[in-house]
Amino acid sequence: MRFAISIPQIFDDGEFDPDAFRAYVRRIEELGFHSGWTQEQALRINRMPQLSALETMTYAAAATERLRLGCSVFVSTLHSPVHLAQAVSSLDQMSRGRVEVGLGSGGPGRAFAAFGIDPEGYISRFTEGLEVMRRLWSEPSVTFDGRFWQLSDARAAARPFQKPGPPVWFGGGHPKALRRAARLADGFFGAGSSTTAAFADQVALLRTELAAAGRDATFGIAKRVYIAIDENPDRARQRIAASLEKLYGTPKLADVAVTGTVSDCVRGIQEVIDAGAELLLFTPLFDDREHLERIAAEVIPQLSGDTPGTAGPA
Repeated sequence: MRFAISIPQIFDDGEFDPDAFRAYVRRIEELGFHSGWTQEQALRINRMPQLSALETMTYAAAATERLRLGCSVFVSTLHSPVHLAQAVSSLDQMSRGRVEVGLGSGGPGRAFAAFGIDPEGYISRFTEGLEVMRRLWSEPSVTFDGRFWQLSDARAAARPFQKPGPPVWFGGGHPKALRRAARLADGFFGAGSSTTAAFADQVALLRTELAAAGRDATFGIAKRVYIAIDENPDRARQRIAASLEKLYGTPKLADVAVTGTVSDCVRGIQEVIDAGAELLLFTPLFDDREHLERIAAEVIPQLSGDTPGTAGPA
């Protein structure tokens, strides 16, 4: 088992404290977590302001030495793959190979027009963009004649420290997305908005597809888990429900979170592990520092694996 935790990004205007942020990510590293993860949201679709994922990862990289850093996920259909490949390569070089890359298509409801993008063929745009990125990361020059992008003897301005490139995780829960992950990704990241039961079904399909492709030994499976620890279980549930409503804009997601006493949370997290998670991304939505300490000291020691970063990098 490997254990990760989210990196704080939700700050109101002027609220970000550089010293506190640096201390927080250094504490994640001191506690031995495998990695710290961000989320990407370019436009606010909820009531929570959120800092940019890549810039937050970069700040965290400068404050740490060993902690791996990821985004789950970049909505890569909204990016130029050339620019995103360059940005990721640069951060991977500056962090000495500590970057993990989560990618998602964004789904048909994404505000593509705000980014000057036609939603038609967005899945093709997603897979084509991934190919462009990986080839720029690994090949000395790239000639590519695609539907959306064309390159002729193009040479990446920067290539990743990790060879042939950083690990690529896919999000998405639809069966087609899971099959795509089994074909193209290095790992799958279960969404925090999905239940443990839904995640177990996703893992079962993934394993079938991976076995057929002969890839099951090298493929990573992760799950984001929203968590609220409180000796008062009702208060924990109420607080996480309010936070999730702000985050997703719906009051119906409290059941996806793991909440309650430490014992309650250990049981809930163990169910996620039993469903197939090999990397757990703990995501508290309030009292970040208190949750960080309690997860490391009280929750993880009771789970499969006795230290936060039991296994090595993904």
